[in-house]
Amino acid sequence: MKFAREAWPFVVPFIALAIILGFSGYRVWASVAAVLAILLLLFFRHPSRTFSGDPNSIIAAADGVVLKIDTLEDAEVGPGKFHRVITFLSVFDVHTQRAPTQGEVIYSKLTDGRKVAAFNADAGEVNARHLSVLKLPNGDLIGVRQIVGLVARRIVCYLKPGQEVQQGETIGLIKFGSRVDLLVPATYRIQVGKGDRMRSGETLVASPPEGKP
Repeated sequence: MKFAREAWPFVVPFIALAIILGFSGYRVWASVAAVLAILLLLFFRHPSRTFSGDPNSIIAAADGVVLKIDTLEDAEVGPGKFHRVITFLSVFDVHTQRAPTQGEVIYSKLTDGRKVAAFNADAGEVNARHLSVLKLPNGDLIGVRQIVGLVARRIVCYLKPGQEVQQGETIGLIKFGSRVDLLVPATYRIQVGKGDRMRSGETLVASPPEGKP
């Protein structure tokens, strides 16, 4: 099992505390500190994932449950209409995110905001969030919006404009409970439904229109 590098500033102090308490004779408290270290480490787990389907398909950017699917305009992503697939991540889900497709990063920006519950309808508009836009080789635009929740305190995104990413590549994480919105052109066929559980880097979310590579 792999773990995101961001885990260690949280985990190492609890490991050190467990060792100190253990050598001091406080075995119960040492056990508590050790369990907390393990739980924190599990939160930052980053399992290996592969997708064996059509490379032109759009796959899940995040683990979690599909909270809502709608169609809207989003000028920050690009012109036209987009299907938006909203994924809610509980504290028990894997919190690293992956590129839903191959493409060039043309936009990557953090917007400050509040920290209301991620399942609230307006969380995507009022919470702190980071939007990344990928441009596919055929010119289509795909948006990944990482959104904090009540418990989440920070968004990490590794993407920079001009960077080329591969489908399934790790693109960032959100620390402790959150939401991720995936936006694909409205011409694409959505392959998931509300309530479905998704796995980043594995679950097929949308297929391109017929005849379009």
